[in-house]
Amino acid sequence: MKRRVLVVDDEEGIRLLYKEELEEEGYEVELAASGEEALERLEKEDDIDLVLLDIKMQGMDGVEVLRKIKERWKDLPVILCTAYPHYKHEFGTWASDAYVVKSSDLRELKDTIKDILARKS
Repeated sequence: MKRRVLVVDDEEGIRLLYKEELEEEGYEVELAASGEEALERLEKEDDIDLVLLDIKMQGMDGVEVLRKIKERWKDLPVILCTAYPHYKHEFGTWASDAYVVKSSDLRELKDTIKDILARKS
C-alpha cells in the first residue's frame, strides 16, 4: 500500500516538483494550493499519512494550518518546509514533526519523510 502525502504550497512549481520527486520515491501525492484547501482535503480524505506544509502562503499561513491540523488530527505528521530558516525558532512551528529548509537538493526532505513514516508504522 502506497503512503499518501499531502503537499501544501501556494507556488505551483514547488507543488509539481515535490509531486514528481515524491512519486518517484513510491508515494501517492495529493496537492493543495492553500491552507484552506488542505484542511478541506483532510476533512474529506482520512487516509493521508503525512502533510508537507509551506509556512509563507497567502491567506492562512502554514503556522495557523499546522495548529488546526494538530487540534483535529493529533497523530498526523506534519513537516514544515520553507525557504526561511529563521522560522524554525518561532514557538508556533514547534508542533511540527520536522522542519526542512527548501533546497534544490531534495535528499534531506525525502529522508525526513521516510524517517517519520517509518516511525509512524
